[in-house]
Amino acid sequence: MDGTAQALRVRARKGLAQLPLLARALRLVWRAAPRPTAAWAGLIVLQGLLPVALVFLTRAAVDAVAAALGGGAGWARAREPVLLVAALALVLLLAEVAQAAARWVRTVQAELVRDRLAGEVQERAVAADLAYFESPAYFDQLYLIRVELFDRPLALLESVGTLLQSALTLAAMLAVLLRFGAWVPVVLVVSTAPALWVVLRSVVRHHDWRMRTLADERRAAYLDWLLTGDVSAAEVRLFGLGEHFAGRYRELRERLRAERFALSRRENLAGLLAAAASLAVTGAALAAVVWRALQGTLTLGEVAMFYQAFTQGQRLARALLETAGQTYANSLFLGSLFAFLERSPRITSPAEPLTLPRRPAHAVVLREVTFRYPGRERPALDRFSLEIPAGRVVAVVGPNGAGKSTLIKLLCRFYDPEQGAIEIDGIDLRRLDLAVLRRSITVLLQEPVHYGETLAGNVRLGDLARQDGLEEIKTAARAAGADAVAARLPLGFQAPLGRWFEGGIELSAGEWQRVALARAFFRDAPLVLLDEPTSAMDSWAEQAWMGGFRALVEGRTALLITHRFTTAMRADVIHVVADGRIVESGSHAELLGRGGRYADSWHGQVGAAAPARPFGA
Repeated sequence: MDGTAQALRVRARKGLAQLPLLARALRLVWRAAPRPTAAWAGLIVLQGLLPVALVFLTRAAVDAVAAALGGGAGWARAREPVLLVAALALVLLLAEVAQAAARWVRTVQAELVRDRLAGEVQERAVAADLAYFESPAYFDQLYLIRVELFDRPLALLESVGTLLQSALTLAAMLAVLLRFGAWVPVVLVVSTAPALWVVLRSVVRHHDWRMRTLADERRAAYLDWLLTGDVSAAEVRLFGLGEHFAGRYRELRERLRAERFALSRRENLAGLLAAAASLAVTGAALAAVVWRALQGTLTLGEVAMFYQAFTQGQRLARALLETAGQTYANSLFLGSLFAFLERSPRITSPAEPLTLPRRPAHAVVLREVTFRYPGRERPALDRFSLEIPAGRVVAVVGPNGAGKSTLIKLLCRFYDPEQGAIEIDGIDLRRLDLAVLRRSITVLLQEPVHYGETLAGNVRLGDLARQDGLEEIKTAARAAGADAVAARLPLGFQAPLGRWFEGGIELSAGEWQRVALARAFFRDAPLVLLDEPTSAMDSWAEQAWMGGFRALVEGRTALLITHRFTTAMRADVIHVVADGRIVESGSHAELLGRGGRYADSWHGQVGAAAPARPFGA
C-alpha cells in the first residue's frame, strides 16, 4: 500500500510539472483561433449543465406520470406530465444541437491551430543551424512532431474542455446526491480510486513506451519509404532488395505490434478490474436507496433520480480521470514540441554588425581555420589557410573527404570554425549580418535541390528579390547551359519540372545540374561558390559551359570545388587539398611542371601515358 501511495505521489508531482505546458498550449490555441475558442468555452458550459437539467426533469416527469396514472384520464391531469416530457425532449434536442455546434467549432479550431503550428515549426526549422539537420535527434524529433504532435495542442484543448465539462456536471451531480445523504458523494468518489490508479499508470507506461520505440518506428517508416519511394525504386529491383527490406520491416513491426498488444492487454485488464469494483459499489448504493423507497421515505421518481445521478456521476468521474490522463499524456508529448519551438540557433548575427562593401575589393581569407563536424573527432579542416583574391577564380581539388565542400559551408557561415577566422575584405564573417553575408554569395551545392516548379521558376528561386523578367532568366540559363534543356521541353521555360505534380517532366542529373547552375548565376552576387559544377555533365557540355564561365564571373570572385581537372585548369590558381590542408598551389601549368600529386592525377584523369598513383597518396 505504501508503494502505491508513493507511486501516486510521484505521478501527481509529474502531473503538476506539466501545468506550464498546459497553459502554453492553451495560449497557442487562443492565438490561433480566439473566436472559435470563445464559442467552444460557451458550449462547454452549456453541455456541462444540460445533463443536470435532464436529471431534475426526469424526476419531475416520473413523479408527474405516476400521479396522473392514479387520478384517471383528462387534460388537466395529463397537462403537467406532457409539458415535462416536452421539456425533456427540448433539452435532448438542445444537447444534440450543442454537440453538432461543438463538432463544427472543433473543425474550425483544428484547421486554424494546425496551420499556426505548421507555420511555427517551419519557421524554427528554417532558422535552425545546419548542424541540427545532421543529427539523428532532429529526425526523431521531426518524426514525433509530424506523427504525434501536430494534433496534440487541439487534443489537449479538447481534453481540457471535456475535463471542465465533466467536472461541472459531476459537481452538480454530487450536489444532487447530497440530498440522499452525505455518504453518497463520498462513496461515489471512493469508487473511482481504482480507475485513477489505472489511468495514471497507463498514461506513463504508454508515453515511456512511445518514446523508447520512437527510433524503431522511424526506421520502419524509412524501410517503407525504401520499398515504395521513387528514389530507391531502380536499385531495389536491380539488386533484388525488396524481400530483404520487407523482411526487416515486418520484423520491426511485429516486435512493435507485440509490445503494443501486451501494453494494451495489461491496461484493459486493469481497467476491467477497476470497472468491476465500481460496479459493486453502484449495486450496494442502489440497494440502500431501494430499501429506503420500500420503507416509503423515497418516491419512485427520487429512486430514478438517484440511479441516474449516481451512474452518471460514476461515468463522469471515470471520464474525468481518463480525460485527466489524456491531458497529462498530451502535455508529456507537448514537452518535445515546445522544446523544438524553443530551440535557438547558435549561428546568429552580431548585435552591431559591420557593413560589407557591395563589391568586395580585397581577398576572402581563411586564417588557420580548424573545424570538425558535431560528433566527430577527426577535423575536416586542420589549421587550414587559404586566400581567394578578389576578382579571381580559384579552384580547390583533392580526394573525397579532404574538406573541400566544408569550405563552402564555412564561407556561407552554416558553421563557425573552432579556431581561426574567415574574413572578407578583412572583416570576420562573425561580425557581419547573416542575411547580408548570404545575400552577397551565390552557391551551387554538391547536391542541389530539384524544385517542383517550372524551369523559369527554378531559376528565379536564386534571387526572389529581383524583379527581372524572362529575358534575365534566359540569360542566366544560357550561362549555365540550361537553355538547351528549355529548347527540348514542350513548354520551354514554362515547363513544370519533376515528378511530384501532374504534367511535370523529369530531367537527367546533368540537366538538373544546369538548371541549378542557372539558379546560382541568376543571383548577382560578388562571391560565387560552385561545388562540383560539372560533375553531372558530359565532356561536351562541360567544354561548352567552361567556355563562357570566365566571361560570366568577370568582376566577381569565384571558388570552384571540383574533382575534374579539365574544370580546375581554367582557374587562375589551383589549390590541392589533402587531410584538411593545402599541399600544393599554383596555376595548371605550374602544378604540371612540378610533377607532384596534381600532375600525377592529371595524367591519370586525362588518360596520358604517364602512370598515376592514387590521388592524395
